[in-house]
Amino acid sequence: MASIERSVLRWPQLQWPASEGIRRTRQGRKTRKVNAFLPVLLALLLSQTMAAAPAAGVRRVLVFNDLGSISSPGFAAIDQAIFIGLQQAPYRIEFYNENLETTLFSNRDSQREFKDWYLRKYRDRKPDVIIAVGQDSLKFMVESRATAFPNVPIIFCGSTQEMVGDMKLDSNFTGVWAVAQPEETLKVALQLQPDTKHVVVVGGVGAFDRDMESIVKKSLQSYESKLDFKYLTDLDMPSLLEQLKRLPSHTIVLHTSIMEDAAGEHFIDASQSAPLVASAANAPVFVLDDVNLGNGTVGGYLLSWVATGHIAAGMALRVLNGEKPENIPVVKSANSYLFDWRALRRWRLKESDLPAGTVLLYKQPGVWELYKRYILGGILLILLEALLIVGLLWQRSTRRKVEAELAISYDRLRMAVEAGRFVGWDLDVKSGNNRWFGDLEGMFGIPSGTHVAQIGDFSSRVHPEDRDLVLRAIANARQTGQPYVAECRLQGDDGGLKWIIARGKFYYASNGAPERMLGLAVDVTERKMAEEALSKLSGRLIDAQEQERKRIAREIHDDYNQRLALLAFELESIEEGIDDSSSGTAPKLRKAWNTISELGADLHSLSHRLHSSTLESLGLVAGVRVFVEEFAVQQQIQIDFTHANIPPGVAEDVALCLFRVVQESLRNIKRHSGTDRAEIRLEGSGENLHLTVIDRGRGFDVNHSPPRAGIGIRSMHERLRSLGGQFTITSRPSEGTRIDASVPLKSSRQSAA
Repeated sequence: MASIERSVLRWPQLQWPASEGIRRTRQGRKTRKVNAFLPVLLALLLSQTMAAAPAAGVRRVLVFNDLGSISSPGFAAIDQAIFIGLQQAPYRIEFYNENLETTLFSNRDSQREFKDWYLRKYRDRKPDVIIAVGQDSLKFMVESRATAFPNVPIIFCGSTQEMVGDMKLDSNFTGVWAVAQPEETLKVALQLQPDTKHVVVVGGVGAFDRDMESIVKKSLQSYESKLDFKYLTDLDMPSLLEQLKRLPSHTIVLHTSIMEDAAGEHFIDASQSAPLVASAANAPVFVLDDVNLGNGTVGGYLLSWVATGHIAAGMALRVLNGEKPENIPVVKSANSYLFDWRALRRWRLKESDLPAGTVLLYKQPGVWELYKRYILGGILLILLEALLIVGLLWQRSTRRKVEAELAISYDRLRMAVEAGRFVGWDLDVKSGNNRWFGDLEGMFGIPSGTHVAQIGDFSSRVHPEDRDLVLRAIANARQTGQPYVAECRLQGDDGGLKWIIARGKFYYASNGAPERMLGLAVDVTERKMAEEALSKLSGRLIDAQEQERKRIAREIHDDYNQRLALLAFELESIEEGIDDSSSGTAPKLRKAWNTISELGADLHSLSHRLHSSTLESLGLVAGVRVFVEEFAVQQQIQIDFTHANIPPGVAEDVALCLFRVVQESLRNIKRHSGTDRAEIRLEGSGENLHLTVIDRGRGFDVNHSPPRAGIGIRSMHERLRSLGGQFTITSRPSEGTRIDASVPLKSSRQSAA
């Protein structure tokens, strides 16, 4: 669970030079000090903000870190996630960032001086919210908040609950606990290497290192009777590396954290310790968090620091918007299975043994995927050269015959192009002459088999609404040398309108100037008509489905629910008429009455999910709000619903479409995201309504979405497409999911009507 990430933190308009960082000095023993450039420059940057009192609409956010962004890229990842998350605030944020450097300056005197300086520094500059990243920063806030920062809300993150022990947090504190789960990592390691007999745990002697060692020992205690455990946590780095080179067979290594070794040397865990351990060990090395992945380590059930920072930023935004910390529950971070494909290959571990839902990083394509274009190009080039050689030899002996065969071949090609409803062109860039051939009559209404004209003649035939798109594609292809593809409409001389897909490429002279362009256009009008028909059919199916939902909902509500209610009343009457001598019968009737009442409530809830009477009678905003509130209570999930500029009287089909998208999105969040919080925003803008659904859960690769989520996503997409709307999903592993839906206030079906 080392608190480092491989990438360098980049602040807006500022990037620290890669040459600056940590350097060694000798004063009795080697220690590491942060280069003075970073804090000085950061202080200069913040002093400009601190020079004047904040104006209206400005909020101050103060972040305390255990470690600096250079000595701990893991904390830098949290800082960056917090900084990005705060950009969603409706205020201008004054962002203050301080660090205690508890690893490099671990003695009490240095820490006391740091803390005294910070208390003086912010004595007359009260922040609106403080974010404490790490256990020492949290302890600092617990000790000093009441006197130095009274009534200032504190958000904590970046530490485990075990690390802070029995520390008492009052109502001004809330946040997210990091959860290290070494047992889950060991389980998957044994699944990948089932013949394992030895487990070697490596770590350091720093305070953070010892905390991690304690967590690992407690978590893996139940395995000590099954496997041979060895803890290499009290060695200097050279001795540790030597031992790792000579591990017995059937061994796995679990790397915790090495920020300081037994010789007093300080290390950056993710970029120094973990790579050294992985390169030296003759056994696979598993880790506890995502920042230690990618330098030779295999992976495991890992904690994401970026996701932790996102959650903390969300809590800070809620505080800035007026919520009190005691009303924001403390949460725990969600872990995920992350593995390095390269390390799996190195240790011959099978991908098929990985758990479901695993995210596989750094997977490299095979030789065919990497070089198939070159291979095919080489084969085609060889074949072309062979044909040219044969043609030259053949030409020397029977030139006339070859010319006749070429003429026949050209006629056949032209006939094939015409039969296939294609049009080809050959443009001389210098002269501007453009030679067309193929099915000119079917596509342009030109009766001849070939046609010569200027390039402008083609652009004049493109539909005015598509002309800029085509011209930009051609201009970009001319500048970059890449092929272009454009889908557009053409107007023929006969007044007909055709849909085509045009493809072309420029060819250049030795001086780099374009001299020729070859292209081909395909008539796709029938396909576009089929797509439109399919869209209409999809809309009809959705309408039919909604009508059937409404019918079933009303039948449940008006028939079955009423009949159950009558049955419940009859049972109650029977119970009242039974005398005391029948003591065994009355409780049974009461139990049956309760069961029928619960069944009636469930049927009522099912009826509401099938068809929302609130949506139908009170409109979109009320319908979504009622559903969100019911879903939040039933599914134990917190949902923030906001709306703005929603006009009255939203069309019924538009309102129903967005309502169903909200339903399906929340179901997917509950089933797959692993988070207990979601955000829903509904906004009106011009002639459109926009819906956004966001969660901060485990996310997924949108290019390889799980099959179980496919039907719901396709349903949402089809609903929006049938109304002329748009639908996009943005998601990355460990970074949550965002759904954006936009639909015209006046749907395409209404426009058609």
